[in-house]
Amino acid sequence: MQDALREIKRGADELLVESELVDRLAAGRPLRIKAGFDPTAPDLHLGHTVLLNKLRTFQQLGHQVIFLIGDFTGMIGDPTGKNATRPPLTREAVADNAKTYQEQVFKILDPDRTEVRFNSEWMETLGSVGMIRLAASHTVARMLERDDFRKRYHGQQPIAIHEFLYPLIQGYDSVALKADVELGGTDQKFNLLMGRELQKQNGQPAQCVLTMPLLEGLDGVNKMSKSLGNYIGINEPPQEIFGKLMSVSDELMWRYIQLLSFESLPTIEGWRQHVAEGGNPRNIKVGFAQEIVARFHGQEAARQTLSDFEARFQRGAQPGDMPEFRLPAAEGALAVPQLLKLAGLVTSTSDAIRQIAGGGVRLDGERVVDKGVSVPVGATVVAQVGKRKFARVTIV
Repeated sequence: MQDALREIKRGADELLVESELVDRLAAGRPLRIKAGFDPTAPDLHLGHTVLLNKLRTFQQLGHQVIFLIGDFTGMIGDPTGKNATRPPLTREAVADNAKTYQEQVFKILDPDRTEVRFNSEWMETLGSVGMIRLAASHTVARMLERDDFRKRYHGQQPIAIHEFLYPLIQGYDSVALKADVELGGTDQKFNLLMGRELQKQNGQPAQCVLTMPLLEGLDGVNKMSKSLGNYIGINEPPQEIFGKLMSVSDELMWRYIQLLSFESLPTIEGWRQHVAEGGNPRNIKVGFAQEIVARFHGQEAARQTLSDFEARFQRGAQPGDMPEFRLPAAEGALAVPQLLKLAGLVTSTSDAIRQIAGGGVRLDGERVVDKGVSVPVGATVVAQVGKRKFARVTIV
């Protein structure tokens, strides 16, 4: 029991209510573990996999995992953390994105022990009367207790009525699925607790809530997001995944390992001890990057990626006398075009953008394809423009 609870709580932010979960685990029956994902973009990134990894843990402990695709809520748009109403997605866009989600999640989850559901199954049959009854279960004052709604209200930012429905619908999903446990990011706590309340109102035992931290992106500051360009997509080429992971700061590396690695807690503690005693953190980072590449592209791709990395860095594929720079970052990270300019590798930021567009820019040997990529404070990278211009840059 204690070993199972330790694995469940590994990396988690909060477990509500722990005593209730202990009682359910002690009952000996497989629990129904739910996590919902709105298919608002076609690709999943490593930030999404924090929840998927925790679902995998529950699977390994013998429980039933429900991967819920919010095709109905996806058309509303999750208002969590937003300071403006999100434009709703079309049914066609949601359906296309949902298809790719199903293809990607089984790189982590066991398909034989995963129940894939769509919340349109029950929401489209709930009807207008059912929706009105659902809306009547909570007050506007209760909704305004939610941090982002409260800030928008006091800041005189518009809140559309349908946005109030989002947490109610997410909570009702738990009723429809009879969830024992629901997982979500820390920013979803209000919605997760809504599920507990609605289950009580519907005569069901209230689900336990497990919140997971939001994974920082490559800049080490903001939540990983494709729109911010600080993400690592699980469908990206192996070299891109490896290169991006090698670019993160040594401090952020431990955060990624804690939330993304499948290695045991004693193993990770051994790595920390090794670095504390003077070991090179880059060696830990290489092993971790290999683990992530293997997870999404297979062991052979991981071996080849490591071989390419060693060829570039350990066999002198780059000049040993390249200039070195320590460049300041005002906001936790330095954009690559600015980095190239300050390191003297290009004449201007517009020149840098042209070089990126032409495929002539690399960081740690990996081609940069997005001009919005930034290098976080604490990271050291080898920047390359063309075949002959190199510089080793540390962001401070």
